[in-house]
Amino acid sequence: MSATRQASVRAFNGLVTQGWNRAAGLYNTSILQRLAYRPPQDEIIAQLAVSGAKRIADVGCGTGILASRIAADLTPEAIYGCDASAGMLKQARFRSDRVQWRNRQAEDLGFPDDAVDAVVSTHAFHFFDHQAALAEFHRILAPGGLLAIVLNNPTSRFARVLQPAPIQGLAYFPPPNEMRTLIEAAGFTVTEQRPVQRHPIPPALVPDVLTVARRD
Repeated sequence: MSATRQASVRAFNGLVTQGWNRAAGLYNTSILQRLAYRPPQDEIIAQLAVSGAKRIADVGCGTGILASRIAADLTPEAIYGCDASAGMLKQARFRSDRVQWRNRQAEDLGFPDDAVDAVVSTHAFHFFDHQAALAEFHRILAPGGLLAIVLNNPTSRFARVLQPAPIQGLAYFPPPNEMRTLIEAAGFTVTEQRPVQRHPIPPALVPDVLTVARRD
């Protein structure tokens, strides 16, 4: 990444973080969580349960709802909630003392190599530097470790054109095939990719996709 792009990413990440610091309270509202976030969180927990992962990092954890559910439902050896927003983590710390909360960006999580068995992320990946974040996920995952990401992945061939050109490299929702290519290029094998189940809401109305992979 060029120095200019690095500076742009840092500036944009700062704006995103400030925005989520202010929006932390709204994010916690029950109707928003039930309609928007609980279905993908259910999908992630199901994947983790099957995988048997004992050390789990939830990246872009927000106010910690998913990380807290993982701690309560799966009782892993270690669960980390990582977010760049101090405002989000302030809310998260009231939610659970079983989660180890970390104020870190996805591109620099601060773990040793091979530190976790699973990295999960729901509706946050579009804010990350995709290649840098995936490289970091690969670094901290043990061999064979689980990667599970939920993101709005529009299937239209015009997806890139329809997103604002000035920020495509900074906040971008890749289509499913592009998402798969990014993950595979980072050293993962994609094992599953499908729409999040939101019965009775059809996938066309909320185009979020679960992508599951294993570290090679």
